Amino acid sequence: MELKQVDNIYFIGIGGIGMSAIARYFFVMGKNVAGYDRSSSPITDSLKELGVSIHYEDEVKNIDLHFLNKKETMVVYTPAISSDHQQLTYFRANNYIVLKRSEILGEITKNTFCFGVAGTHGKTTTSAILGHIMQPLKATSFLGGILENYDSNLILGEDLISVVEADEFDRSFLELRPNIACITSMDLDHLDIYDKPGALHESFREFAGKVSDALIVAEDLPIKGLTYGFGNSVAYQALNIKVSEGGYLFDIKTPGTIVKDIKFHSAGRHNLMNALAAFTMADVYGVSFEMIKDQLFSFRGVKRRFSYKIKSEKVVLIDDYAHHPTEIKAVETAIREMYPRKKVLAVFQPHLYTRTRDFGNEFADSLSKFDEVLMLDIYPAREQSIKEITSDWLMQKMTINEKKITSKNKLIENVLKSNADVIVMIGAGDISLLVDRVKLGLEKKYSLLI
Repeated sequence: MELKQVDNIYFIGIGGIGMSAIARYFFVMGKNVAGYDRSSSPITDSLKELGVSIHYEDEVKNIDLHFLNKKETMVVYTPAISSDHQQLTYFRANNYIVLKRSEILGEITKNTFCFGVAGTHGKTTTSAILGHIMQPLKATSFLGGILENYDSNLILGEDLISVVEADEFDRSFLELRPNIACITSMDLDHLDIYDKPGALHESFREFAGKVSDALIVAEDLPIKGLTYGFGNSVAYQALNIKVSEGGYLFDIKTPGTIVKDIKFHSAGRHNLMNALAAFTMADVYGVSFEMIKDQLFSFRGVKRRFSYKIKSEKVVLIDDYAHHPTEIKAVETAIREMYPRKKVLAVFQPHLYTRTRDFGNEFADSLSKFDEVLMLDIYPAREQSIKEITSDWLMQKMTINEKKITSKNKLIENVLKSNADVIVMIGAGDISLLVDRVKLGLEKKYSLLI
């Protein structure tokens, strides 16, 4: 079925960050859009404000009647949904067209010039920066985070150029056929999917084989491509880096010239790498240096990617999505670069029992680099609990003295007891719902409210 022939698109897991961008796109395109998610959230609320019908109980009777017209309906689901989901089972049993999120992205972008950003870390921010760079050229970007510039995970343009995250989870990125692609990182993750030695790297190599025009890779990755990074041997090198106004002032050496005095306001060397990746992809496409520089300067960041919630002389509160040891180390390094000699408290919510188990020692090492840690219970997401894997089990592996398990109800009280100068809240679960409450508590404590 061609997308033009589809009137109704039903999303199972519509509140997911990637799913919601596609749902928003189809709604704006004039399709009838509805869906299920297990609970309400700011994302589902924003979709409902548009006019999208959403419900939160997995029952077939909740499906709107006109979505039961099989000839005019397509179903899109997230791989995070369990296989015994009642609505998904109904649609499959009745031979509806049922596609994964990655498959529908492949359909949307197959006739566009497609930029794909892959990597176990950095793909959301890199694709967001690239989407912002390409916005003046009317690219449409489907993103895995909410951009501060647009307050959306969709940058709606025209249908000639697309920017997408190429997600390695469930090998979803193999459904894409990008013209220009980037691989930002290949650290082990999703060991429930990639359960054999070398399986993750093999999947990335297969993705690389689907790229038609140019593959761009971070330095030191075991895949051939046009390289970027900080080392002297790369094709695109960041030079003369200076910390400036909470971000960076730097130059970039390209294969043909040196582009000077680039200003980028996001903190952290990992974000500087993301900006460099986006710069490289845009330059390979042919975007002018002037436009790239202007768009890098005006890029305001992605929510929950080193997002400042409070930035004052008395206290700093940062919110970040980090949920892998490598990401946590990058956040800690960025804070130390921006706030040397300051005491740092990390509030961490582990995400997934299997990830906590598989990287227990690495999590303990990365968390022990902070001065103080408050640990919430593990967020299970799609998983059942594993009896012996708990936040306390992880905390016992940590080597710092100031560490404590806290409940959500006691979190604000425990944060306010700390004398830390910088507080960072990290995790991919529902810790994000607690950030504003912590912010309010700190504003009252330090008399920051106007």
